Amino acid sequence: MSVIEVKNLTKDYGSGRGVFDVSFSVDKGEVFGFLGPNGAGKSTTIRHLMGFSKPDSGETLILGKPTFEAYSQILNHVGYIPGEIALPAGLTGFEFLKMMQDMQNKHDAERLKMLRELFELGDVMLKNETKRMSLGEKRKLAVVTAFMHDPEILILDEPTSGLDPVMQHHFIEFIHEEKKRGKTILLSSHIFSEVDETCEKIAIIKDGKIVSQFVADELKHASRKFYDISFLTKDMKEDFKKQSNGIHSIQILHEDGNNLYLSIEDDDMNSTIALLSQYKIVKFGNKRESLEDYFMKFYKEDKDFGGAL
Repeated sequence: MSVIEVKNLTKDYGSGRGVFDVSFSVDKGEVFGFLGPNGAGKSTTIRHLMGFSKPDSGETLILGKPTFEAYSQILNHVGYIPGEIALPAGLTGFEFLKMMQDMQNKHDAERLKMLRELFELGDVMLKNETKRMSLGEKRKLAVVTAFMHDPEILILDEPTSGLDPVMQHHFIEFIHEEKKRGKTILLSSHIFSEVDETCEKIAIIKDGKIVSQFVADELKHASRKFYDISFLTKDMKEDFKKQSNGIHSIQILHEDGNNLYLSIEDDDMNSTIALLSQYKIVKFGNKRESLEDYFMKFYKEDKDFGGAL
């Protein structure tokens, strides 16, 4: 059952900005990664899912209800961390937590205590006015606020931005625990490790359009492998290139001097090894294609990745 649905969502802000015909769904109990650099359209999509904006065309649904029209009915089912934290002025951290508990209509003291300890949100920090908090403190407050009413759906936009590495680790471990409890999670991020460690399905967005959707395990266990090969001489490398034309799945991705970087399907590996045995090889290394490698195929011509490195 799809808990979160984005169907042909289009919001055109002009000059190529916005999102265009975006579609994906997140099933119950699934962690879905929404990957792309800053400005690619992640936050625009999420603002529509949260009911903050009305689509030009298409629709966004949570629990089968259109989010813009049924915002108030959906709110208590969702925990949300915005990409940019804007907390109300004139409130202390304690007062902000109390205000959000009242809005969520749930006061779970034990869960709040657990979350505060996990993310090191102490009394001294919470006595400060929100405007005096650092970015990391604001982010921790937003994380605790999103989780404290124990929502069944989590929509997280760049959730660890501004957190130190220890807190990032705590957050990833916590997401694993929430997943075990059956939560449905949409995680929007430009941090490869965060998406790779938590998500079952992943969509990549570029210039407001989905350019790839895939199951994470399919990438991790793909039959196509990548190899770094160094030949003793450049002539050997050139001869190998000519002879390898008969091996269908070989793709030469990069070369430099005596070195080749290529990919090949497992089924053609034996014939490739047989061919390589005819040459003097200085180095032979295998590398699994990472999420970052796969992502960069879609952005390899761009010079500015907006932080997605």
